[in-house]
Amino acid sequence: MNYEQEQQFAAEVKRYVTEQLPLSQISDSELQQQIEDIVEQRIGAGYCSIEQRVSIVEQVYSSIRGFGLLDSIIKDDTITEVMINGPENVFIEQNGRLFKLDKQFESQRKLEDIIQRIVGLAGREVNQANPICDTRLPDGSRVNVVLPPIALCGPTVTIRKFSKTPMTIAKLIEYGSLTQEITDKLQMLVEAKYNIFISGGTGSGKTTFLNALSNYIPKDERVITIEDSAELQIEGIENLVSLETRNANASGAGQITIRDLIKSSLRMRPERIIVGEVRGGEALDMLQAMNTGHDGSLSTGHANSTEDMLSRLETMVLQGAAGLPLEAIRQQIASAVDIIIHLSRLRDKSRKTMEITEVVGYEDGRIVLNPLYVFEEDENSTLTKVSGRLKRTEYAMKNDHKLRLAGFQETI
Repeated sequence: MNYEQEQQFAAEVKRYVTEQLPLSQISDSELQQQIEDIVEQRIGAGYCSIEQRVSIVEQVYSSIRGFGLLDSIIKDDTITEVMINGPENVFIEQNGRLFKLDKQFESQRKLEDIIQRIVGLAGREVNQANPICDTRLPDGSRVNVVLPPIALCGPTVTIRKFSKTPMTIAKLIEYGSLTQEITDKLQMLVEAKYNIFISGGTGSGKTTFLNALSNYIPKDERVITIEDSAELQIEGIENLVSLETRNANASGAGQITIRDLIKSSLRMRPERIIVGEVRGGEALDMLQAMNTGHDGSLSTGHANSTEDMLSRLETMVLQGAAGLPLEAIRQQIASAVDIIIHLSRLRDKSRKTMEITEVVGYEDGRIVLNPLYVFEEDENSTLTKVSGRLKRTEYAMKNDHKLRLAGFQETI
C-alpha cells in the first residue's frame, strides 16, 4: 500500500466511523478500539505492514478526537517548531533547520476545526472578531494563531514545542553554551538575589536559559511566575504560583494583562517575581517591583545586544508611562537591573551565550555597563561552524554588595 492508497483508505475508514458510530456516546479508548477493529476487517487478507496499520488507526482517531496531522508532529521529539501557513504549507524546524513537510491538512475547514479544539482546551477563543490568539497545548507547547482575513494565506499556526525534560545548567554546559566556572558564578548571582535580565533574538533560547537559571533559586522561597502562555518548567519549589494572561472575549471584556498580573503579584508576598517576557508597558511595573524590595527577579526580552536591550526597555517603559522624562526612566533601569545576559543564534544555527554584563549605574545621562564575560571566536571558526568560548574580561565586578550580604566571600 503506497502513501496515496494509505491516505485514501484512512479517509474511507474515517467516513464510515463518523457516519456509523455514535461518537458523542463513546469514550476515547472505545473509539480507538473500534477504529482498530474496522481497519483490521477492511484490510482482511490484503497486504499492509504493521506500521501502516498503526499509522491508519492514528490518522483516523486523531482526525476525529485529536489534532489530525499535528498529532504525529507533536509526538516527534526531534521537531522543535511547527509553522502552518494555511492547510497546504506545513514547515517544521528539526535540528535547527527548516523543512517543508510533504503532508497537508485535508481542507481549510479541517485546519480551522483543529485550531478551535486547541484554543478551546486552554479556555480561550479565536474568531473573526478576535483573530489573533496566544495559547498552549496540553503538554505546554506555545501556540500562536492568526486567522483570515488577517492571515492572507489561510489560518496560520506557529507552535514552539515544549521540551519534556526541563532544561538544566548541566545541559547548557554539555551544549557548549556555558562553562562550569561561569555557571558557578551565575549560581552565586541568583542565590544572592541579583536582578537578572536575559536578552536575545527570536529563537536564541531565552526561555530555555531562564528555565535553567531558575533551578538555582533556593527551594524554600516563594516564587511567582507571570507569562503570556505558561511554558516555564520550574522544579523543586513548593511555594510556586504560576499566573497566565487572558485575552478579551468576543465582547471585548475580561482581558487580564501582564501589567495586571505584576500589580496583583506584589500583594501575594513574593520573594521573587519571574516575568516570562516583557514586551510593552509592563516593563515599568516590573522595574518598580525590582526597585521595591523584590530582589532576585528574572525576566527576558527581545534585543540584538545588551545596549539594545536597554534602549528597548526605555521604549517599553514609555509605552506604559508616556509622560516620564527619559532621565528618570534610565535611573530606574540602572537601579533595578543588576545583570544582563545576552544570547544569540549564530550563523551555524547554534545558540550561544554572547555576553554577561553588569549594570553599574547611571552617569552623565547614560546607563553605565561593565562587561564581565564576552564570547570570542577562536581560530577553529569557519563560515559554517562557530567555535569559541566566553572569556572573562579585565574589568572587575563593581556592585558586589549583594554577594557580601548573602555571605559569599568570592568575587566574580
